[in-house]
Order: sequence, then C-alpha cells, then structure tokens
Amino acid sequence: MALLPPRPFDAVFAGNGTAVIPTPPQSPRSNAFAERWVRTARAECTDRLLITGERHLRTVLSMYAEHYNAGRAHRSLNLRAPDDDPNVIPLPAATVRRRQVLGGLLNEYHTTPPRLPHHPQETPSSAA
Repeated sequence: MALLPPRPFDAVFAGNGTAVIPTPPQSPRSNAFAERWVRTARAECTDRLLITGERHLRTVLSMYAEHYNAGRAHRSLNLRAPDDDPNVIPLPAATVRRRQVLGGLLNEYHTTPPRLPHHPQETPSSAA
C-alpha cells in the first residue's frame, strides 16, 4: 500500500504554483536522481549549517548547486565536475589552490599552471 502525502502538504505546493506529480506505480527508481541529490546536499551542506530562514536556505542551496555542478568532483565523471569541458585534459600542475565555499564549509581545489621563473629583460646599453 503506497503512502500518499496529506492534502495540506499538496496545498502548500499548489499555493506556490507547483504541480504535485506522484511517483508512478511500480517504478521505484523514478525519483532516484532527485533523492540522491537531496541526500548529498543534506550530508555535505544543510545538515552542517543553522538555516535561519527561507531566504538563507535559498542562498545556501544556490551556492551549493553551483559548487555541485562546477567545483565538486564526481566519481562517475572520472573526478570531474559536470560543467567541466570534456575536451580539456587536465594536466598535473605544480600549484594547487583552495577556494572556500559557504564560509569554509566546502573546499574546492583547482590546479594552476606552474609559475615560470621571472627573468628580467636585459635593456640595451645606452653607452654604445
């Protein structure tokens, strides 16, 4: 027997202009991608913060979604982010930079090209 959400729960979504689409019968994996994202977002982000209101939650989730798609390594993508260009092959670099996201809750690591030694250009002598 399937559990249905209570009617007041549906009314909240209807009042927001969101359509409630029930999971089709005998298709347990139809929500798998959404459920996995919610689990990951909770484990890596919202369970570690004290959310103070809807505006704060929207800000945190939008920053996390940007991190998830552009800065977070995914095993299924060979440790690349979904927004990474598949035609660019990352080469090992001498310097790794850390960028803190959400006030240090998350860290993104990016490689930078190795710095070449600085050689001042020789200026021609004016005594010639």
